[in-house]
Amino acid sequence: MTLTAALLDPLRTGPDAARPLITYYDDATGERIELSAVTTANWAAKAANLLREECDVEPGTKVALLLPPHWQTAAVLLAAWWCGAEVVTEPGAAEWVLCDADRVDLALADDPPGGVVALSLDAFGKGIPGLPVGVLDFATEVRLQPDDFVPWQPLPAEAPALDGQSVSELLAGARAAAEAHRLVAGSRVLSTLEWSGEGLVTGLLAVLAAGASLVQVRNPDEAGLERKAQSERTTVRLG
Repeated sequence: MTLTAALLDPLRTGPDAARPLITYYDDATGERIELSAVTTANWAAKAANLLREECDVEPGTKVALLLPPHWQTAAVLLAAWWCGAEVVTEPGAAEWVLCDADRVDLALADDPPGGVVALSLDAFGKGIPGLPVGVLDFATEVRLQPDDFVPWQPLPAEAPALDGQSVSELLAGARAAAEAHRLVAGSRVLSTLEWSGEGLVTGLLAVLAAGASLVQVRNPDEAGLERKAQSERTTVRLG
């Protein structure tokens, strides 16, 4: 079983599949978007099909992300793990780099042998104009992909998933982090954590592993966080 299947299958097939799983805020732009477990899985499936069909991402392929904590970042992380890829921190060690519009040049600097996929992160699905030749525009390509994804082969539990950690190790770490932060099914988590290192495990994977839901705030306005906590009825604060 892939890490994505272990995390998402119980959520998208359970009784709360239609309820909010990820609620994303950007306090700098005023953006708010809400995704259920079913919608999250659909986006992850589209992104996984893109990575497999257009980028030849398969078990063992190393993928790096230069992306902020965003709902689309969650989708492409789950997509990479669904394909069996290993997510790595260092772009120089990756075959493919996924980045936002501001870091295309940085992604290209290491000349990844596979290439670069650029995400506009636009709320309305707009692409990125003027991309260098050979850089894939995620927003344009992903909408053409199917809503379902089936891995071509089983993935062993010892397969690498994140910077050398295996699928089983990362899943165990996520469950341990959920227990440490008292996350349980039904918890509503308000987080301002960055998704790197332990922040990724605690701020995203632990929430999913617990069967909780996430309210992720980017560029947080500290004065408004308490209002969000009340309006979103959050029960746990991270960050």
